[in-house]
Amino acid sequence: MISLIIGHKGSGKTKILVDHVNSAVAESSGNVICVEKETKLTYDVNYRARLVSTDNFSVEGFDAFYGFLSGICAGDHDITDIFVDATFRICGRDYEALADFMKKVDALSKISNIKFTFTISTDMENLPERMFEYCKKIN
Repeated sequence: MISLIIGHKGSGKTKILVDHVNSAVAESSGNVICVEKETKLTYDVNYRARLVSTDNFSVEGFDAFYGFLSGICAGDHDITDIFVDATFRICGRDYEALADFMKKVDALSKISNIKFTFTISTDMENLPERMFEYCKKIN
């Protein structure tokens, strides 16, 4: 399952994401991962969630990011949730590539039985309609 937190810069997406991460930590019987571009959420996210910065691993673009997420899933079979902040800052602002990426992540989610949540900085009408066949907006 893929959930999206969609809105403009400064609309509170990261705060919503942090609340979801901390709730997942409290409820999960496994591991919770929070992925961000830079290390900014250190003091906001519960210490029991694994905080990962893509800048530390030189991840850029949708293909590299998909490989990165796949590696995280392959390396730990106890993960229940993966949260991603600032998706466009990590991958670039290409709406069609985002839709293709989300389709691949949906397949990864089904294989690994992991819930994914992403923040997306844009308006709903900018996103390809086909994304919502496998993604749902939660804010």
